Amino acid sequence: MGADRSYAYGAAAGLLGDLLLGDPRRGHPVALFGRAAGTVERVLWRDHRGWGALHTAVCAGGAVALGTAAERAVGRSPAARAALTAVATWAVVGGTSLAREARTVGRALQEGNVEAARARLPHLCGRDPQALDADGIARAVVESVAENTSDAVVGALVWGALGGVPGLLGFRAVNTLDAMVGHRSPRYRRYGWASARLDDVAGWPGARLTAVLAVLAGPDPRGALRAWKADAARHPSPNAGPVEASFAGALGVRLGGTLSYGGRVEHRPVLNGDAGRAVRVTDIDRAVRLSRRVGLLALGVTVAARRLVKGRGK
Repeated sequence: MGADRSYAYGAAAGLLGDLLLGDPRRGHPVALFGRAAGTVERVLWRDHRGWGALHTAVCAGGAVALGTAAERAVGRSPAARAALTAVATWAVVGGTSLAREARTVGRALQEGNVEAARARLPHLCGRDPQALDADGIARAVVESVAENTSDAVVGALVWGALGGVPGLLGFRAVNTLDAMVGHRSPRYRRYGWASARLDDVAGWPGARLTAVLAVLAGPDPRGALRAWKADAARHPSPNAGPVEASFAGALGVRLGGTLSYGGRVEHRPVLNGDAGRAVRVTDIDRAVRLSRRVGLLALGVTVAARRLVKGRGK
């Protein structure tokens, strides 16, 4: 069994493990990484881009080094490499937790319990929940499902196909660092600059693949493609733009608009504004189902691409 086949079996097993088991409630590897990164931050923090870049290099580089050491430790044993890939894939993808949290908020909204939905929303995104009504919460959930399909599933599979276990761990490290220090708060505007820019680079291929697969897997391919072409570039994020626009078009809804993060109000462009309608609570489940289909297709595409590239290299 070649290295590409070991990766294929391992990635499929890891994604299946996420579908069946989800994330552990305690001791999740990503949470452990976050605590380690927080310790590094407490040592290195200065209001300076250079110190922030060092923080990014230490944390992301450490994750890649750990993955490289693990691959060397298992040697060339096909079964061991497949098992290692399965564990790493399960550790870095988060599709099941994403779906679970989205549906939990959706159920609260369906029951008319807006306060419960507000209380749960921070598990999905950093919006200010008190500033949102029921429709605003539903829209925030759909946007979060779209963006995290790329960040928590497809992007990891892309980098796993490119770099094996080091690619899987490195991508999740970069994405986690961006969530921790990459925002534009006074503390992190300079210190988090390197993490935010590296996340933009690392997320670029996964975001485009997510958008393509949303076009192919969604209920309205033409609408998804139209919204992607028309509105993606208007979004302030180079990677969230294509993903959210394609999901908006695929689901026939409007995304974007005014939102609040940490007390800061942003007026973002409306995506699929001409053809879409306002988000409804029932669209949350539709977004989750689309996210699932995109994740499964991404597994097939990335595994096939890896085998094709490896085959040509022989």
